[in-house]
Amino acid sequence: MEHVILPALGEGIEKAKVACWHASIGDQVAVDTDIVELVTDKAIFNVSAEASGILREICVGEGREAKIGEVLAVIEPR
Repeated sequence: MEHVILPALGEGIEKAKVACWHASIGDQVAVDTDIVELVTDKAIFNVSAEASGILREICVGEGREAKIGEVLAVIEPR
């Protein structure tokens, strides 16, 4: 399984809120495809899949906050 992790987003940013998921559980995702949109006090960011496969789990739902390094989702590689 491949974990989608909230990356470092910039100096002083420690957390981000999940604005929306561009993929749903069970969807096929491809490498470098944006799968989640995040919002901080300073900007809006997209996080892309680092592996192709099936989105098996969303760990942080829309409207919830995550800290840098936290697992956002799980992809089963194909």
